[in-house]
Amino acid sequence: MVTMGQCYYNETIGFFYNNSGKELSSHWRPKDIVVVALGLTVSVLVLLTNLLVIAAIASNRRFHQPIYYLLGNLAAADLFAGMAYLFLMFHTGPRTARLSLEGWFLRQGLLDTSLTASVATLLAIAVERHRSVMAVQLHSRLPRGRVVMLIVGVWIAALGLGLLPAHSWHCLCALDRCSRMAPLLSRSYLAVWALSSLLVFLLMVAVYTRIFFYVRRRVQRMAEHVSCHPRYRETTLSLVKTVVIILGAFVVCWTPGQVVLLLDGLGCQSCNVLAVEKYFLLLAEANSLVNAAVYSCRDAEMRRTFRRLLCCACLRRSPHESAHDASSARGHASTRIMLPENGHPLMDSTL
Repeated sequence: MVTMGQCYYNETIGFFYNNSGKELSSHWRPKDIVVVALGLTVSVLVLLTNLLVIAAIASNRRFHQPIYYLLGNLAAADLFAGMAYLFLMFHTGPRTARLSLEGWFLRQGLLDTSLTASVATLLAIAVERHRSVMAVQLHSRLPRGRVVMLIVGVWIAALGLGLLPAHSWHCLCALDRCSRMAPLLSRSYLAVWALSSLLVFLLMVAVYTRIFFYVRRRVQRMAEHVSCHPRYRETTLSLVKTVVIILGAFVVCWTPGQVVLLLDGLGCQSCNVLAVEKYFLLLAEANSLVNAAVYSCRDAEMRRTFRRLLCCACLRRSPHESAHDASSARGHASTRIMLPENGHPLMDSTL
């Protein structure tokens, strides 16, 4: 007989799963094997791609600038997310029942902290891009202290949300508040997490929309004085493409998971959230792979650094080839557009 108000710190994981109605398998089922196989594949890809991004930023002095600190932090958060998801894959399925309560909270906390850090860094990048574009500043002129404070703030928020469930925001003393997807967590925690991610997305939409209209007005103003050079028209089209990719990737990867989290957090009993939760979590984890492509691979200099890291022979290129690459980078319209008004770029690939 379960008594409300009593705490169950000495119970097993199975006790809480039975209370929430979530099945705890005792053997490997086909769907468990599929989820683990997909999860391990995504985790390894996330680890490799983000390690490559971090290595590129560390090895190329051109990236030792504040905005690239944020890109490096995003790669670090996504690398952490890949490690957390890899840990989950080795402690899921029939192995879940063998976890202690502390082990379960560790598994959940690592995942929550890493994903929160990734999402928060996406917002920090949007905020810094807005500041740079509005001030028409080069990356090197961004204040390093401001960027460092943003990074510190991101990890404080991430650690806070990741550690709270284990210390207070659980349901070990209120079984009627337990989530179905995460049977040891309070439903209110899931609702707050989902709403926080939704708020981040809305803020990103507002920031990038403001950037888009600002750049478009400036491009139109410049075009009036230079007979509408094709490169200025390409600026607007490239900006639209970049914004659509950034926001589209976020929506595709995060929306399904946030919807089921919110439904579970609100206590929707008729919603079959358990049927899709593992696949939607995998999709959210895949965003850590997409981020590397969206925020790093669109940078021409970053791509060249990747090639040098992946192919040692490229380190011994001739001076003629290096000069040709530099010339190509300067002429890449979608990467950087120089406006004649003051010579500063209005738009670049790190947008």
